[in-house]
Amino acid sequence: MIKQRAGLLRRHAAALLGGLALLAALPAAAAEGQLRIAKQFGVVYLLLNVAEDQKLIEKHGREAGLDIKVEYLQLSGGSAVNDALLSGSVDIGSAGVGPLFTLWDRTRGRQNVRGVASLGNFPYYLVSNRPEVTSIADLTDKDRIALPAVGVSVQARILQMASAKLWGDKDFARLDRNSVAVPHPEAAAAIIKGGTEITAHFGNPPFQEQELAENPNARVILNSYDVQGGPASSTVLYATEKFYQNSPKTYQAFLDALDEAARFIAADPERAADIYLKANGSRIDRTLLLKVIRSPEVSFKVEPQNTLGLGQFMHRVGAIKNEPKALSDYFFANPRIGAGS
Repeated sequence: MIKQRAGLLRRHAAALLGGLALLAALPAAAAEGQLRIAKQFGVVYLLLNVAEDQKLIEKHGREAGLDIKVEYLQLSGGSAVNDALLSGSVDIGSAGVGPLFTLWDRTRGRQNVRGVASLGNFPYYLVSNRPEVTSIADLTDKDRIALPAVGVSVQARILQMASAKLWGDKDFARLDRNSVAVPHPEAAAAIIKGGTEITAHFGNPPFQEQELAENPNARVILNSYDVQGGPASSTVLYATEKFYQNSPKTYQAFLDALDEAARFIAADPERAADIYLKANGSRIDRTLLLKVIRSPEVSFKVEPQNTLGLGQFMHRVGAIKNEPKALSDYFFANPRIGAGS
């Protein structure tokens, strides 16, 4: 098991080093007419996949009289995305709302990072492949929980929120010691195959659905919607105040493109599924993928929903210094997101 874990960590480290090398080769922060976007793995990034495939950002840029050059960078974990954004290697980051609150708090009075838009509402499942585990209360020191980044990813923050509800705020980080940072594709493979020290994965669609479909021992032991009090936008896009102020046409073209991508997915989920498969080189069963996209629990939209509670929890337990009191505290003003929560 130790060798298997070492192999996973080596592969993760190699991927991270490759991403950092690519970041170092990129130019400094882009001006109006250039847009560099960090994306990650999963159906939660389908809006970006559709926008890229259909060249929607470029389209809306032209309508505004602007020729926008768009680049996409694949990363894994909110920490890597945050580093890329602060270094000026990307203009828009995409990660969980937990990393957004961390960066919003850390950059207040400096880069002033805030949210740009939601990527939609998706339930995140903590899946275990041990039949005797039915809730997080059943996890032991022998269990290892795979998630994108220990302690700071949105999955980690939701797990902390659930732990606080079960054991009290003083023990909110109780399961951090059981957690390991593993990209979703590798974590899903470990849960499906079994036989590794990874016995649980706090993932996102479609990896969690693959685990449930392909391993008869896999079961959901925690649903993010239950922790957050209903449907929530757990994955978001964010940027620095400098980009927001200096690139207004690019910024608006990006939001318009995302909104069109959301309408595209709603109108033609079959085509959207094919775009996802092509963009990600995914081997997921297409029928299962369509089930995820069409799920009544899933909605693709740019307006954030039910995000404030996680930020207030993070402040309560001391994870961030500043308390968010309204969406306008941590999201940039825009009519498309103004009615969010």
